[in-house]
Amino acid sequence: MDTIFALATARGKAGVAIIRISGPVSHDAVRQLAGDVPQGRRAVLRTLRSGGEVLDQGLVLTFSEGSGFTGERAAELHLHGSTAVTRAVLTVLAGMPGLRQAEPGEFTRRALDNDRLDLTQVEGLADLIDAETEVQRKQALRVLSGAIGKRAEMWRASLIRAAALLEATIDFADEDVSADVTPEVLGILDALLAEFRAESDGARIAERVRDGFEVAIIGRPNIGKSTLINMLAGREAALTSDVAGTTRDVIEVRMELNGLAVTMLDTAGLRQTDDAIEQLGIGRARARAESADLRVFLMDEAGLPEGMIPVTGDIVVKGKADLGAKGPGVSGLTGEGVQQLVDRISGELSGRAAGSGTLTRERHRVALMRAILALEAGRNEVSKKTARIEIAAEDIRSAIRALESLVGGIGAEAVLGEVFSRFCIGK
Repeated sequence: MDTIFALATARGKAGVAIIRISGPVSHDAVRQLAGDVPQGRRAVLRTLRSGGEVLDQGLVLTFSEGSGFTGERAAELHLHGSTAVTRAVLTVLAGMPGLRQAEPGEFTRRALDNDRLDLTQVEGLADLIDAETEVQRKQALRVLSGAIGKRAEMWRASLIRAAALLEATIDFADEDVSADVTPEVLGILDALLAEFRAESDGARIAERVRDGFEVAIIGRPNIGKSTLINMLAGREAALTSDVAGTTRDVIEVRMELNGLAVTMLDTAGLRQTDDAIEQLGIGRARARAESADLRVFLMDEAGLPEGMIPVTGDIVVKGKADLGAKGPGVSGLTGEGVQQLVDRISGELSGRAAGSGTLTRERHRVALMRAILALEAGRNEVSKKTARIEIAAEDIRSAIRALESLVGGIGAEAVLGEVFSRFCIGK
């Protein structure tokens, strides 16, 4: 296998730059630069040279097989974060026999190939790199720690037990086997089906935590939607005007509410109009509002906008409270009621996030749904008076294969390209 290297920290000027090297000749490369190879997993200060010229002075770390991130023999160079320094060291490494520049995500791919990480942990690492909020960080760390793999292994062990019980009845069908395994097998399958269904439901919420919730602000024209968006964003994100129908397209503002990533959507005012361009904007507003996780209805004296009805969890509040409307309301101009509205939005979304499961991606949910379908089929066979045990056992084996595809044990090649394309070089 090739020895690969790359800058593992961000490009540009910084206090420290880290160059990662992994592969069979990584220690030889360090020896050429530093003169000797320090004891494994200990940082030592060394002067790096090439052809008698000093490149830099920095910390050198080495890892033996099985002890580092990739599971291979590896090394790290912790240098001064100068663009010139990193360029010089990378150029020297590129000229060494047997070394080449790493591709995006190649270090992590090697960690997967060497069983240092399973596929869900790789996805957790990608999510951790992309995490913007505290809740996303915690969720990504939970996945990176192997939480999904541990649960999948527990589920797999239970399924193997159920399959073994059924296989025993097949193997000893001609002998006097007094024990009826049906109750135990059904108990295992029922417990797993209940757990799988709960995890499948929680996966949708967990995916929203990872990608961010969408909250659409909707109402009639000139009700104060754009002014409210600007107040929430703390900047002029949307054009405001006294002229009704100013907003034609959906304006998105990304923010953090109570540790959750939230995209607020400013939409066109909902009304009947002959303006073709405004009609397009209203159509987009309705479509985005219907697909949003939560809708905030700004209401005026005329009531709610036509064609949109709040559902459970949506928020209805009076707009332009600065104009003296009766009852509590919100004003993006003066800030009246804004904090209360933010608290209601974050409270509703936090309540939903509390129901998130261990699985965080649509791929995870699809794998679990395959397992659910297989177990349902197997359970139906076991519960019949004329049970076809061979078919039930095969259904359980299908469920086991679905769980193995969840953590990357089998059938993962189709998703690896998409997963690793999101990684940067050096990771």
